[in-house]
Amino acid sequence: MATDLTAPRTAARPDVTSIQRRTLRLLFTTQIIGGIGVTIGIAVGALLAARIAGTAVAGVAQSAGVVGAALLAVPVTRIMARHGRRPGLVLAYAIGAVGGVLVVLAAATRWVPLLFLGMLLFGGGTAANLQARYTAVDLAEPARRGRQLSLIVWATTIGAVAAPNFAALADRVTTGWGLPPLAGPFAFSAAAFVLAAVVLLGLLRPDPLLTARRLAAADAPAADLPPAAASATAVAAEAPAAGGGATPVEVRAPRGAGMRAAWSVVRGQPAARLGIAAVAVGHLVMVAVMAMTPVRLGESHADADVLRLVGIVLSLHIAGMYAFSPVVGWLTDRLGRRAVILGGVGLLLAACAVAGTAGHHTPRLSVGLVLLGLGWSGTMVAGSTLLSESVPAGVRPSVQGLSDLIMGLAGAGAAVVSGFVMQFAGYPVLTLLAAVAAAPLVALALRPVPTGAPDEEG
Repeated sequence: MATDLTAPRTAARPDVTSIQRRTLRLLFTTQIIGGIGVTIGIAVGALLAARIAGTAVAGVAQSAGVVGAALLAVPVTRIMARHGRRPGLVLAYAIGAVGGVLVVLAAATRWVPLLFLGMLLFGGGTAANLQARYTAVDLAEPARRGRQLSLIVWATTIGAVAAPNFAALADRVTTGWGLPPLAGPFAFSAAAFVLAAVVLLGLLRPDPLLTARRLAAADAPAADLPPAAASATAVAAEAPAAGGGATPVEVRAPRGAGMRAAWSVVRGQPAARLGIAAVAVGHLVMVAVMAMTPVRLGESHADADVLRLVGIVLSLHIAGMYAFSPVVGWLTDRLGRRAVILGGVGLLLAACAVAGTAGHHTPRLSVGLVLLGLGWSGTMVAGSTLLSESVPAGVRPSVQGLSDLIMGLAGAGAAVVSGFVMQFAGYPVLTLLAAVAAAPLVALALRPVPTGAPDEEG
């Protein structure tokens, strides 16, 4: 009788390894497509805003995309918490496509409010790309979380590094179609987002988050589950609670759980707080410096050369962000999350020093932007991994959404301020302020950790 009752459960258990492998392949593909869409728009966003509304407003327009990604993280992760990763990712890409179309219309009409609305919705593409990294670890084995998350981050390299160099081509092609200058890249972005959404809608089955939840809610104890299934549970071994106590064993997503519940969980987990801080500060510094780099290049080069130089410099910067992320993920698993976060902060400080003292020397500025990308990669990969493993599975999507919200608002604030700092104080002062903003993260990462914290396990 016992055998008859347990046989169906064994047969019904999904093959976690094959599902994870299929999920990683699919995410890898859509990250390439989405990376093209996001980056080709970012490459000309500040220039387009400066042409329509002026240099000081260029940072505000650029920040609208960052704010959009941050705000959209809330409804997207709420949908994920209730219905799984697939509908959330599809919705985010669809909103990004609508934003790209509105930016094209704004360029044609030179209507600044429509430009801001379009850039706000364009952030949906960024929100989808960011949430994909968390999708990669829903079913990941604990010892491979950093590497598998970094693999999806790295996938963006293939599309994102080449995308800025396609901006000039897209602009020439669409100008022949009657679109205004600098609008064409956003039309291509919209098409890329639609393609990514269609691929995910049709192929992201079974949903990795829902599969992880089913495994976590199984009657068998976590010790009896396969390693990847055990990683999806919220057992006490995953993370210490405040004061070193056991992590709550809640494994079901509470109905209606949102940002308030996520914040309540994060307040009790020092490791989760560090993860969120690392992601937010790294993004803040990166956005502040990167957003005004095209404008900096425009100060010393003719219009005919600006797009070409912006493409080269941003390609090198994006290579720093993504190309070495598998190495960063491997170091995250080998050396620990905190060590890689500290290394990332060091690289951010070095980047600000090099870029800020480059003057109009483009090769030196390029080196600074590469270091900036490497520092961002360290804080993003290690911080995201630490955050994901530091909270119970039931509230994990909401906590991840909270992290992306804070990260986006930090980056948006930096982008807004960067335009005004650039106009009234200059690029060197901007990089100095960015370095000052990164320094407190060192103290937070060096604080003592409770014994057995997840970033020191294994």
